[in-house]
Amino acid sequence: MNPVKHVAIIMDGNGRWGIKNKGSRNLGHRAGLNSIESIIDETIKLNISYLTLYVFSTENWKRPQKEISYLFNLLENFLLTKIEKLIKKKIRLKVIGNQKKFSLNLKNLLKQSEKKTSINNKLQINLALNYGSKEELLHAMKNINKKKENINIKNICKNLYTSKIPDPDILIRTGNTKRLSNFLLWQIAYTEIFFEKKLWPDFKKKDYKRIINNFKTVKRNFGAI
Repeated sequence: MNPVKHVAIIMDGNGRWGIKNKGSRNLGHRAGLNSIESIIDETIKLNISYLTLYVFSTENWKRPQKEISYLFNLLENFLLTKIEKLIKKKIRLKVIGNQKKFSLNLKNLLKQSEKKTSINNKLQINLALNYGSKEELLHAMKNINKKKENINIKNICKNLYTSKIPDPDILIRTGNTKRLSNFLLWQIAYTEIFFEKKLWPDFKKKDYKRIINNFKTVKRNFGAI
């Protein structure tokens, strides 16, 4: 039985779900929050220590400004209204990604949320915000060069946004799309990947548990063959 310590999720399909069911991409993003809360609760029940959620990519800035504003309003509201609930559940929040483009208000809110939850140890949720794996690797290389360190695997890992976070055991992508979309490319070298047809708002606890159980029976080979 393979142990599960870290699950990463590309939560794809909110917009398509919203257009299909509500006539609005934004309402699909709101519906996706329900799935997030459900999966967080199930992750705790399954005693998984790390959950990384792909919330907003470096490429998502190409979306319409109204949709971007709606997404960040949802995020700010979630942090403001759910932080005490997260603390009660002993959940720690960590942001991975480049925060330079965020508003001052959002930067402060993210910093406060990380600080308020910093002593929690039941589950660490990594929010990938303005995250792109290629940008992350460039960031790591620049840091290595600045510190005049040798370029090697250990130093690259140490300078990634995910420093001190174990690599994912499982990567789940919903939305019936089979690509990685610039997500954790370095970290998923030996991760088991599960592509799901369901759109994110339709992804339920039973689907999550099915994937976890399937993973536990997979024969993992750490090599080229």
